[in-house]
This record gives sequence, C-alpha cells and structure tokens, in this order.
Amino acid sequence: MMTDSRMQRGQQWLKTLLQLTGVSVDVQGELESAIIQDGESQEPDSFWLTIDEANLMPEQIQILTGPDGAVLDAIQYLANSILNLNQQQEQQASYTIELNGYRVKRQAEISAMAEEAAELVRSSGQEVEIKSLSSAERRQVHTFLKEFSDLETFSRGKEPHRHLVVRPAMLE
Repeated sequence: MMTDSRMQRGQQWLKTLLQLTGVSVDVQGELESAIIQDGESQEPDSFWLTIDEANLMPEQIQILTGPDGAVLDAIQYLANSILNLNQQQEQQASYTIELNGYRVKRQAEISAMAEEAAELVRSSGQEVEIKSLSSAERRQVHTFLKEFSDLETFSRGKEPHRHLVVRPAMLE
C-alpha cells in the first residue's frame, strides 16, 4: 500500500511540532474514507493524524487536548493552514488531529446534537441555533444534515460567536 506523501508530511510536521514542546510521540496517519462519495465532491482528501498517547501522562493528554478540545483544534488549524500553504490543488488535504479518542467521542456528541436540532425544527417549524461548535464541527453538522432534504443549515455571526442554524428548507 502506497503511503500518501501528504499524509507523511502531516505526520512529520505534527511529530516535529510536539517534539518542540518536549513531547516525543509517534503519529499514526490514515486516509479518512469519505462517507459521502457523490462523485463530484470538491472536498480535498481528509487524513486523520492520531497522536499515539501510549507514552503520554494523563496531564499531557489533558494539556494537548485543552478545554473543550481547544488546543487540539488549534493544532489542527495550524496543520491545515501550514501544510496547505503554497500547495498545488491536488496536494491540498484536510487534516484531523486525534488524541485519546477525543474526536470520535466528540463526533458522536455532534451527530446527537444535529439529530436533536433536526427533530426540534421539524416539530416546531422554527429555526434552531447550535452554539459552541468549532468551524470543523459546524462542517460536520452541515455534512450530517445534508441528507435531510426538508432542512437547511447555514452559519450566522462572526467568529468566535459564529453559530450553526438549522431551519426548515425554503421550498422552491
């Protein structure tokens, strides 16, 4: 199996970044199989870079995750900004930084939130705002609710007070 150079670049970058903070760990990389393959998807390939927590103390895991995943989000934002800087279109990629199952747990919470919002919108006919999501998490909700044709989602407000809004789809 050929390892993607973009994935290797991501692994190396993350390893080096963590080494600079005095943390020496392995970073596993894998291509996220896009769940939604509609053929003409404009989304770049998405890689999961998982920090191996085997040699980390619980405090280190806590620090690297940060309150509500803020540190993990910051590292992820840096990875996506720096690794895609001056790269050709086909060399662009999207990176998710995972540590200690945080993203997987959070994804489950987010899809539950999205489902709850969808039910509320359907029963009330009113729009519902979901607050305190990172931009990556808002993207997840957009993606998750895309299949509900009777609903639409959009973001409102400016960072850091940007919210995701779910509302009944305006019928043409």
